[in-house]
Amino acid sequence: AKKLGITDVPAEVVTFISHATQNRLRTVIEKVTVITQHRMESYKDDEWYEQATDVRSQLKFFEQLERLEKQRKDEQEREILLKAAKSRSRQEDPEQARLKQKAKEMQQQELAQMRQRDANLTALAAIGPRKKRKLDSPGLLTIGGEGIGMSGGSQAGLGTPSSRQYARQKITRVNLRDFIFYMEQERETSHSLLLYRALLK
Repeated sequence: AKKLGITDVPAEVVTFISHATQNRLRTVIEKVTVITQHRMESYKDDEWYEQATDVRSQLKFFEQLERLEKQRKDEQEREILLKAAKSRSRQEDPEQARLKQKAKEMQQQELAQMRQRDANLTALAAIGPRKKRKLDSPGLLTIGGEGIGMSGGSQAGLGTPSSRQYARQKITRVNLRDFIFYMEQERETSHSLLLYRALLK
């Protein structure tokens, strides 16, 4: 107001701007929430859904083949090293000595891994079963790690809700991609500098 030469701003103007801002934020949150829910929606239970390819299973199959091939090569190398470690030849060439040293290091590494595994199992047994963490507050719309309450203002003065209400509430997590999609659809932000900066992140 000062830049435009206005010295007196009535309280009604501030109230009007406050209500407009609140309405705008509510509209943005509602639209972004719908976008997020569409993104998270699963179509596998739909009667018209038909899976053409299963890339995940194919990748798992190839990973398993690679794992088996690596395991076979490791077993072959292990047998060679164990044979070299058991050999009692008096005249050892440098290659034989290197294989013996490598076999010794391999055995030490296996022993250290077994000790580490035993220590981990002992620590897990001492800790006990993990408990599920309860939600801090119901009805949250999470944006970038921060929660925005979506419950009505009339419930603010009531006591702590029961555990049943905690179980019913669902958290909608909005990420930057959802906001970018929203800004691309809106006429006011589709060519804005804010959208350009968001695309650079």
